[in-house]
Amino acid sequence: MVDFSWIIKMALRDFRKNFSRLLLFVSSMVVGIAALVGISSFGENLKKDIDQQSKELLGADLVLSKSSPIGVQGPDTLALNIANEVNFASMVVFPESGESRLTQVRALEGDFPFYGKLETVPESAESTFRQGGRKALVEKILMAQFNAVVGDSIKVGELAFVIDGELDKVPGQTGITATVAPAVYIPMEYVEATGLIQYGSRLRYERYYELPESVNPGELIKLNEAVWEDDKISADTVDERRKRTGRSFENLGNFLSLVAFIALLLGCVGVASAVNVFVKEKLPSVAVLRCLGVSSRSAIGIYLFQILIMGLIGATVGAFLGSALQFILPAIFADFLPVEVSFRVSWASIGFGILTGLLVSVLFALLPLLKIRKVSPMATLRPEEGEVKMGKDAARWMVIVGIVVFIFGFSWLLIGGWKVALGFTGFVIFAFLSLWAVALGIMWLIRKNLPISLRYTIRQSLSNLYRPNNQTVALIATIGLGTAMISTLFFVQNQLLDEARLADKDDQPNMLLFDIQTHQVEAVKAKIENKGLPILQQVPIVTMGLESINGLSRKANDTLPDELRRSRNLYNREFRVTYRDSLISSERLVKGELRPYEQPGDSVFISLDEGYAERTGINLGDEIVFNVQGRRITTYVGSFRDIKFNQVSTNFLVLFPDNVLANAPKFHVLITKTKNDRQSADIQAEVVREFPNISVVNLGAIVETLEEILGKISFVIQFMALFSIVTGILVLISSLIISKYQRMRESILLRTIGASSGTVTKINTMEYFFLGSLASLSGILLSFLATFLLSKFVFQLPFRGAYEEALIVYGAITLLTILLGWLNGSKIIKKPPMEILRAS
Repeated sequence: MVDFSWIIKMALRDFRKNFSRLLLFVSSMVVGIAALVGISSFGENLKKDIDQQSKELLGADLVLSKSSPIGVQGPDTLALNIANEVNFASMVVFPESGESRLTQVRALEGDFPFYGKLETVPESAESTFRQGGRKALVEKILMAQFNAVVGDSIKVGELAFVIDGELDKVPGQTGITATVAPAVYIPMEYVEATGLIQYGSRLRYERYYELPESVNPGELIKLNEAVWEDDKISADTVDERRKRTGRSFENLGNFLSLVAFIALLLGCVGVASAVNVFVKEKLPSVAVLRCLGVSSRSAIGIYLFQILIMGLIGATVGAFLGSALQFILPAIFADFLPVEVSFRVSWASIGFGILTGLLVSVLFALLPLLKIRKVSPMATLRPEEGEVKMGKDAARWMVIVGIVVFIFGFSWLLIGGWKVALGFTGFVIFAFLSLWAVALGIMWLIRKNLPISLRYTIRQSLSNLYRPNNQTVALIATIGLGTAMISTLFFVQNQLLDEARLADKDDQPNMLLFDIQTHQVEAVKAKIENKGLPILQQVPIVTMGLESINGLSRKANDTLPDELRRSRNLYNREFRVTYRDSLISSERLVKGELRPYEQPGDSVFISLDEGYAERTGINLGDEIVFNVQGRRITTYVGSFRDIKFNQVSTNFLVLFPDNVLANAPKFHVLITKTKNDRQSADIQAEVVREFPNISVVNLGAIVETLEEILGKISFVIQFMALFSIVTGILVLISSLIISKYQRMRESILLRTIGASSGTVTKINTMEYFFLGSLASLSGILLSFLATFLLSKFVFQLPFRGAYEEALIVYGAITLLTILLGWLNGSKIIKKPPMEILRAS
């Protein structure tokens, strides 16, 4: 029988001597648990706030949307309140400075939003804006950019409006949306007078409904679904918006939880490493206990109880730190969230974190702890009797299987898909096996090939990597995995930023003019050429819809089985296409050929973007019928192109041959290149002043905006990576401090036989230099592989090695390892050998 009271008494007595070492075991998991609980609580609170603020997300019970006037609809007679909106992209001008920018103009009629409000400064502007007169509400980011204040003027098309208020928040809009497309609200009664509503304008009509509580918006959609589909009207409800928003941020929460889980996994490695060293030190004590008749089960119980207590302490501390983290996370993610996230203590998340901490403490501690089972009384005389090879211990293999199942199950729980969870688990296993193989391979190479001619300090430090009590495998696994994850995040982030900066290269255009009507083309070209600027591209654009694919219309498509049905979005979307018989620099023909249209009666062969064709299941030779302003054109897919959408160029999913769309209604795009930002601003102001319907895009400003957005995303990534960095550093510190006890006897013996303090310092420093170098280099190589896979299969970007950044990471990790190793050995070196021997 196992005497539990005796086990507890012995465990508590042993705490006095080992508390500081077990504290390092606790520190390895605190940050990971804190991240897990903080993000879990944040996600739970976000979900509740989305549910509670769902009506404010949409601002109405039902929204209808169409690219042309909506007309009279069934819900009109049921609604308590109706508001209408026309929105479109257009240039606006600030007359005080003469500067202009592309914005989202929203002409509003009615009391929208019905739920929530347009938050303005001053607060009264939300109501005074609706009381008549040429007034505008302008997004705060736009006001700040041009140093505008309330009372200034803003010109939209041919009309000037007084800025009645600064828009602080719009229902359902995030900070990122405002950065990309800042809104300008004007009264609907003036929209025609702006001159921006004309043939070829790209408009979106919205109708907002406030419905009685007795009316179910979902039932209304079902009732009118057939009519609205034929009329290409899309409908949205509070429930649908809440579900979409919830799904969107559920994915964000899953990603954040996965990052926290990786931090927790690093802590698990620290747990296993700390307990492994702890057990090695306890093997002689266990052998003595075995001589006194204590069973192996009781011996395990003593140390398992200690680990449970310390695991509970670590998990509890981490859980409550995670709850405090909720004060920070809403501010970090504010620009990405459409709702305000409130602070609530999530006891479910705290309980989940504590249970997880206990589970990982026991699971990852069991692997080294099970060694105690095989310790015999003879180990007091023969220390090698206490060593048990991994291959001969079935129980430890069962624990390894349990760890793999835990990683898979936990990642599946967090990210919700078994395939992704399997891939993540596979990569974690691959990373650990790679680092383990690197460590063992290096130890074998040094043992077999260490040159005798090397200087003594170098030879001794290299020998320490394979000698008994070495920490090579544990430190390379711990430091390497942390380096791999941190470097991958860092490299991918920089690659995305580099890709965005490609648009600002010196040899690329930096100004686009679009929405140019056919009768304006020559005048605009003349204005640009008179400034001494080149016309790099002049592109006609025709808007059309898709009628059928291989004889199947949208209705016929909907009757097919799910596995054969194409997405409704394919049929419902508006295609903007151009026509030419040649490729441009951003395109490459990958399949088929461009076939010209030479005379009436010839078949029309179009070219599609290869990626779009793959996503929609369109093949070479497929028949596609397009509807161009009521006229049907039958085409056949003749080729696929690979398009570099990151280049500044007019890139199109669909390319028609010449002589087919020449007489179709169209608008035009001109692309040029200015010498500097001042010239860009002058031309932009001049063109918008004379042709208010034309929109001008200064690509330099676009790149700045994009870099600002990527900077925010980068900050979020770096913040999340901080958990892993802190965990990695704590694990590194704990592993190196624990290794101090392992290296203490070797250092004492060297001092005893006459080695100077300087010699011992050099040996320790070189050993940690080799450990830090090998671990960081292994991690960096793994991160290059991960970055390559992410670039190719996720972001579809060409891989570029971040060699300078890799050198910085290598130097930082190696330097930290050396510094911590030196601090470890400094106390030993300063004391006389006999003093340490008596104390040890």
